[in-house]
Amino acid sequence: MILEMLDSPFMQRALLAALLVGITAPAVGIYLVQRRQALMGDGIGHVAMTGVGLGFLMSTNPIWMATLVSVLGAVLMELIRTYGRTRGDIALAMLFYGGMAGGVLLIELSDTGSTANLTTYLFGSLSTVSEQDVIAIVLLAAFVVLVSLGLRRQLFAVSQDEEFARVTGLPVRALNLLVAVTAAVTVSVAMRVVGLLLVSALMVVPVAAAQQISRSFKATYALSVAIGVTVAVAGTTTSYYQDVPPGATIVMLAIAVFVVLTALATPLARRRARTLEVSGANGSQCAVEMPGTRRPGDDVKV
Repeated sequence: MILEMLDSPFMQRALLAALLVGITAPAVGIYLVQRRQALMGDGIGHVAMTGVGLGFLMSTNPIWMATLVSVLGAVLMELIRTYGRTRGDIALAMLFYGGMAGGVLLIELSDTGSTANLTTYLFGSLSTVSEQDVIAIVLLAAFVVLVSLGLRRQLFAVSQDEEFARVTGLPVRALNLLVAVTAAVTVSVAMRVVGLLLVSALMVVPVAAAQQISRSFKATYALSVAIGVTVAVAGTTTSYYQDVPPGATIVMLAIAVFVVLTALATPLARRRARTLEVSGANGSQCAVEMPGTRRPGDDVKV
């Protein structure tokens, strides 16, 4: 059965796209989660809809047009976040709603667009991933991976504490814009498989799941990407055999992984806390019973 699926050209393209989506979405999502901007991908997805509509209206590849529009929208979001302290939330809401409404209107005005086209971009579709789409996805995914890995130390520093990063001399504003642009590119990568309305979930849920059992940024990054790849490929395969929407299937699998890891992490956290309590109690008792006993580091002066 698996060989039969792999013999199909459109499934080969869909699986490759799913693999790249599984890598890129959590790789960028970890920085968004760290910055407490988990819903940024959702907003970019709304704006990218206008790019899809422009693509149909101008008879060009919707992925490239969506990338252009979503990058511009992401930069505008970052500028609003930075400077729009008072009315920023209203401006962002208008940007999100306007992006979605503009996309729907442009698709209806185009000669090649239709409600079916709109659905495939909103929720993903396996059969519509073309060779041109795969080329675009590969190039965009390469950019995302290079940025998320090559600048991981700088991006983590800015995501963790902007003020400290600024003091150390990092170009905070430029790095913030780079995160926004990379998130926009990731939305364009994922929209053919997961869909514009669900791409934010694949950015956030694998990272949240990995955080349940990992204790470092490096481990969280690696585990979230592994979860993303697993659920993306598994969801795409399930969609082929069960004839269900791929985006919804992938997201539900990611949520299931989060629930399982949370259930496993809870007793482990309690056991770890109990061990620390026992160790602390024993240490205090030894200190009381043997006040003259020296431990390593007792003679270090600060």
